[in-house]
Amino acid sequence: MLIYYGIAVIVILLDQLTKWAVATNMEIGERIAIWDPYLSLLSHRNRGAAWGMLEGQMWLFAIVTIAVVAGIIYFFRKEGKDSPLFAWSLMLLLGGAVGNFIDRMVRGEVVDFVSVLIPVVNYDFPIFNVADSALTAGVILVIIYLLTEEKKEKKAKVD
Repeated sequence: MLIYYGIAVIVILLDQLTKWAVATNMEIGERIAIWDPYLSLLSHRNRGAAWGMLEGQMWLFAIVTIAVVAGIIYFFRKEGKDSPLFAWSLMLLLGGAVGNFIDRMVRGEVVDFVSVLIPVVNYDFPIFNVADSALTAGVILVIIYLLTEEKKEKKAKVD
């Protein structure tokens, strides 16, 4: 069980290292094209939640993050040991939540830097970071886990 916490630690370290590199080596607004115009590094700061919502509500983010982290640890201890998929998803969520929480508490804002343009619809996706990616992957894996568990339960009822 303890090894799964290593996943969260790796996410946190990778998140903080990349944010530090961007914050110390790029000016806010500076852009480095990787695959122009579809993918670039763009130094940006976010004082809110996703897409800048609830800007400046640090007390709210602190309370919500502490509650989410407690919930993740609770479900990990209760259910995680029985499913590697669920354990992975929870640890990605934990790492992502803590990574952005550190930014909010230390910097008063979250460092975002991955800029993606989706060419089919010409949509400039909101700028994100490693923690955001881990949170997204964790949510997707939780959904997959829940769907597979539901399918198993239905099959068990039929048998």
